Amino acid sequence: MNLVIDIGNSLTKLAVFDQNRLVNSVQLEDFDQEIILRLKKQYPELDKAILSAVTKHDSTRFQLLRKGFSYFLELSTTTPVPIKNNYRSKATLGIDRLAAAVGATCLFPGKDLLIIDAGTAITYDIVDKEKGFMGGNISPGLRTRFRALHQFTGRLPLLTPDDNWPDIGTTTEEGIQSGVLAGILSEVESVIDRMKSKWPELTIIVTGGDAKFFDKKLKSSIFVKFQITLLGLNRILEYNVKNY
Repeated sequence: MNLVIDIGNSLTKLAVFDQNRLVNSVQLEDFDQEIILRLKKQYPELDKAILSAVTKHDSTRFQLLRKGFSYFLELSTTTPVPIKNNYRSKATLGIDRLAAAVGATCLFPGKDLLIIDAGTAITYDIVDKEKGFMGGNISPGLRTRFRALHQFTGRLPLLTPDDNWPDIGTTTEEGIQSGVLAGILSEVESVIDRMKSKWPELTIIVTGGDAKFFDKKLKSSIFVKFQITLLGLNRILEYNVKNY
């Protein structure tokens, strides 16, 4: 069995896989290695682990992982993956983007894919039907836009997304809601349209913490898949174990 640890900008996700089947997952605001001990007690067959961290961390925190598993892999930009990476600056590519791309190919093999990961940032990544990671775009995320308006102006309040925004704001709060939320939907639709001009049969997958916001609001047909990064990390782990 495999343990997958995904440390993001805001949250940490842990998942237990029995080969390719997700059997358990938890989400934490603060990573605590005690949960690894609890999972190993709950699943005695846990013997392989992968760690993905997009933030800087103290590697000594993960000695338990290195010592407690027969095979431990810390994902980096040089880790072999089961797709072709065509990104020109591979050393700067976010490993979470690469993992999500791998996960998407597991769910939709043989398809041209657009993966939209809506979190602190919104990333748009293309994987073609030959499993070639073509690259993508990076944009400020939903809550990042609200924070930016508050932090970089003198008087605008800090708001959180509200699904009931008006077309035209008649208060400052309504103006912010409408500007940010309608604006971000227009951006996403525009990116989808531009990508479809190059890949007409594009399958669109939305993931990340704010994926629910886009469900039912976009005109384009999408699949909301919250676990594709975890699926991708598990696939990368199995791929490296096989070729170890």
